[in-house]
Amino acid sequence: MSETVDVVVIGAGVVGLAVARRLAQTGREVLVLERHDAIGTETSARNSEVIHAGLYYPTGSLRARLCVRGKHLLYAYLKERSLPHKNCGKVLVAVDDSQAAELAKYRKQSEINGAGELRPLSAADVKHLEPDVVAVAGLWSPTTGIIDSHAYMLSLQGDLEAAGGLVVLNTAVRALRATDTGVTVSCADMTLDAGLVINSAGLSAPAVAASCMEAPKSYYARGRYYTLSGRSPFNHLVYPMPEPGGLGVHVTLDLAGQARFGPDVAWIEAVDYTFDDSARESFASAIRKYYPGLDMARLQPGYTGVRPKITGPGAPAADFVIEGPETHGVGGLVNLFGIESPGLTSSLAIADYVQALVAA
Repeated sequence: MSETVDVVVIGAGVVGLAVARRLAQTGREVLVLERHDAIGTETSARNSEVIHAGLYYPTGSLRARLCVRGKHLLYAYLKERSLPHKNCGKVLVAVDDSQAAELAKYRKQSEINGAGELRPLSAADVKHLEPDVVAVAGLWSPTTGIIDSHAYMLSLQGDLEAAGGLVVLNTAVRALRATDTGVTVSCADMTLDAGLVINSAGLSAPAVAASCMEAPKSYYARGRYYTLSGRSPFNHLVYPMPEPGGLGVHVTLDLAGQARFGPDVAWIEAVDYTFDDSARESFASAIRKYYPGLDMARLQPGYTGVRPKITGPGAPAADFVIEGPETHGVGGLVNLFGIESPGLTSSLAIADYVQALVAA
């Protein structure tokens, strides 16, 4: 026997929680289904915890628009609730003349996207900001920052519950079925008839949707993160020029000031968080291009993350895909596909976007 609920959100990652919170605050009955025993254990917990400025993404793309708006919403949210974060800024570095020529492209794209003006840096300017970094030129991004993603997700869950919503853990969705009144959600121990289903299952979103419609193929890009033991030599985030599949092996700082490097890109066939330390030297080589003083003894394995991609190796990065019934034809279903970076930064803006979509 099935139960009836107004809204089901599949996935208690940062985006699912943000969307659920937004819908609950409009007065809707919202139930979040999470297959794991805690919130935010996949993509939301295995990333760089960076608040992105929005300078990389194509003109007019959802990634550009939602990142820039989301950044402002996120900083305001974190400040209002005194949640841990830091607007530390980022240095984007070019290590040779060919890369230096590319910096102008990113400076222009940042202006087009409304991400803010990036200040050009000479080699001496980079050295002043980051004495241990070697570069021929760079850009300064003043609105980039870092966040405690788990504290943020707990706050979103608290807001959701204060608005009457509920998160149900250890509940995997097996299948969706379109009905005349919405979507039936089948789980191991229950069946729910929902008027609206938000598929925010991250790495599993295409598989969840495929049970009731044609869905994109999933591709998985695993990235390793190494930590740097001891005192950090860096004052800000340091990013090399982007590479295919990601933003390159960059330096991030956690809120305690510890430095970490990553992620690199390794295409895999299925979700697997195994840390492969066999290619440590190639990882270190990427770091030494801008940080030649790296001490290998201080480079320690950290963790891995997997990006939920919908395009594979060699293909351009896909835009965020947020589709409602008018696109795919299944009434009462909204799918979120390929919500990788900058999904964390964009989360509150994505929530507003989904709310506007279902209210139209």
